[in-house]
Amino acid sequence: MYAFDFVRPTSVADAVAALGEADAQALGGGQTLIPALKQRLASPSTLVSLGAIAEIRGVCLDDDGRVCIGGGTTHATVARQAAAHYPALAAMAGRIGDPAVRNRGTLGGSLANNDPSACYPAAVLASNATVITNTRRIAADDYFQGMFTTALEEGELITEVRFPVPQAANYQKFVQPASRFALTAVFVARFADGVRVAVTGASEEGVFRWTEAEAALSDSFTPGALAALSVPADGMIDDLHGTPEYRAHLVRVLTGRAVAAAG
Repeated sequence: MYAFDFVRPTSVADAVAALGEADAQALGGGQTLIPALKQRLASPSTLVSLGAIAEIRGVCLDDDGRVCIGGGTTHATVARQAAAHYPALAAMAGRIGDPAVRNRGTLGGSLANNDPSACYPAAVLASNATVITNTRRIAADDYFQGMFTTALEEGELITEVRFPVPQAANYQKFVQPASRFALTAVFVARFADGVRVAVTGASEEGVFRWTEAEAALSDSFTPGALAALSVPADGMIDDLHGTPEYRAHLVRVLTGRAVAAAG
């Protein structure tokens, strides 16, 4: 680990100012950044901890009935406080990593990192959520731009994410047991105007929407609606845990299970 300065601002404004310094980097729960520092894969001059900013923590409902979650809210808090409002989202958060990860990792940190096998990107994309930063609002369809790549600009912080609550939803995760990340996972959300299906852990490009399944399920929200569909293996992750063909197969299987559970 290289030497660095450490600051702990108590407001978003102070955090943004601190991140304006050369080679400064934001620190959320540290579940990705701290291991990277230990392995000397990152060398910021200053770490700007977001852990003391109360205004970006917590779960509430807005006037439109959306579940609003602060970017600094831990997975464990989402699992507890969102359960009454968005059970599928809360259940997903309760299965991230292990208790240590859930009590330190944050929603904003996960979305800013955009790991191709992370859980939250699937929930945000399937829910058609809005990512709120210190400067603007970003629609889910515009936010995710590839593996570890997002629409966030330099010095921009996720302060909140607003989740529309679907009529029915479910998240099915095929766990990679060593890391507890998703080998492949699918979040299905049914709204009055249609169904959204988001897949994580499968593609080299990161989270994506399975639009063919969305169209079929919008017509008939049953597992049988997927019978004639298949997912191309091209572009799927190929590693020692699974071939592209295996992951493509899992997408369809897990989508069917999610629809059955949600229905």
